[in-house]
Amino acid sequence: MTAPLTSFDGIGIANLPNQRHKIVAKHGAHFTIMVVGESGLGKTTLINTLFSTELSPPKNYSRRHHKQLDKLTEVEIIKAELEEKQFKVKLTVIDTPGFGDYVNNRDSWTPIVDFIDDQHEAYMRQEQQPQRHEKIDLRVHACLYFIRPTGHTLKPLDIEIMKRLGTRVNLIPVIAKADTLTQNDLSLFKQRIREVIKAQGIRTYTPPIDPDDENTDHARALIEAMPFSIIGSTEDVEASDGRIVKGRKYTWGVAEVENEKHCDFKKLRSLLIRTHMLDLISTSEENHYENYRQQQMETRKFGEPKVKKSDNPKFKEEEEQLRKRFTEQVKAEEARFRQWEQHLIAERDRLNKDLEQAHSHIKQLEAELDHLQVNLYGRGTGRR
Repeated sequence: MTAPLTSFDGIGIANLPNQRHKIVAKHGAHFTIMVVGESGLGKTTLINTLFSTELSPPKNYSRRHHKQLDKLTEVEIIKAELEEKQFKVKLTVIDTPGFGDYVNNRDSWTPIVDFIDDQHEAYMRQEQQPQRHEKIDLRVHACLYFIRPTGHTLKPLDIEIMKRLGTRVNLIPVIAKADTLTQNDLSLFKQRIREVIKAQGIRTYTPPIDPDDENTDHARALIEAMPFSIIGSTEDVEASDGRIVKGRKYTWGVAEVENEKHCDFKKLRSLLIRTHMLDLISTSEENHYENYRQQQMETRKFGEPKVKKSDNPKFKEEEEQLRKRFTEQVKAEEARFRQWEQHLIAERDRLNKDLEQAHSHIKQLEAELDHLQVNLYGRGTGRR
C-alpha cells in the first residue's frame, strides 16, 4: 500500500525555490576571483582575511627588483575548497605578480587580459563539444583592482588596465592600505577616483537595486562606498577596550579590519560573499561571457579556431615594420663593417709598404757594411 502524498496548498509551484535550494546545497558553488595591483599592496593578505584562512603564504619581496631581468607579468592560480555550515564553495584565486613593478610598464596588462579572454574562449570551445558534462570553468567572476593610496588620483597605468578589465569582468576597485590615509584625505581620494572613472568611461561593477528588495538600502550603501577602502590583516590584536580583533597595531592605536569607521572591509566582504556572489556569477555568465561569445560568433565560423596574434593584420603590420627596421639596421651595420674592413686593408698595405722600405734600408746598410769590411781588410793586407 502506497504512502499518502503530503498535501500542499495549491498545486505546489511555490515549492520550486525549496527544490532549487536543495540542488544548490548539494552541488555547492564555484567562484573565481582575480586580484590585480602592484606588489606590496596587500593582495594576498586581503584574500586570506576575506576567507579567514591562509589560501596563499605571504610573499617574499626581498628579491622583488631582481624581476627586472624577466620583466613579465605572471598569472598564478590558487585553488581551495571552503565549507561553512555543510555548504561547499570551490574557490579559485587568480593572482598577478609582477604587474606594475617596472619603470616601463607598457603592455604589462596584456597577460592579464589575455588570460581572461582565454578562459572565455576555452569555455566556449567546451560548449561546442559533444560531451559537455565535465567542463572546466575558470572564467573570472570578480576582479579586485588595488589602487595605491597616494592621496592624489589614478595613475595612467591604472586607467589603461581598468578600461580593459571593465569590459571583460566585474571590476571592483579598492584602495589598498587605507590606514595610511586620514579620513579626510581618504574621502577626497575616493571622490577624485570616482570623477576619473566617470570621465574616462571606466565600467565598474554596480550592485543591482530592486525597489521591492529588502536589501535596497544595503545596495545603495555599497555603491556609495565605492571604491572600497580596505585594511587587510590576519593577526589578532588587542584593542584599547580589551577586545581581541583582526587589525594592525600602531603607536597611536589599532586599525580594525571589521570596524566600518576604519575601513570598508565588511562592505567588500558582503558584496563578494554574503549578498552579491550569485549576482557576480550570473553577470559574468550572462553579460561578459555572452558579449565575448557574440563577438567571436560574428567574426568566426562554427568550430573555427581563434585568430592568433600572429595572424592578426594589425600584428602583421607591426611585424613587417619591425622586420623593415631590423633590415635597415643590418644594412647599416654591414656598411659600417665594410668601411672598417677597407680601413684595415689600407692600414695593412701601409704597414706592408713601411716594412718593405725597412727591409730595403736594412739590405742597403748591410751592403755598405760589407763594402767597409772589404776595404778595411784590403788596407791591412797592403801594409804587410
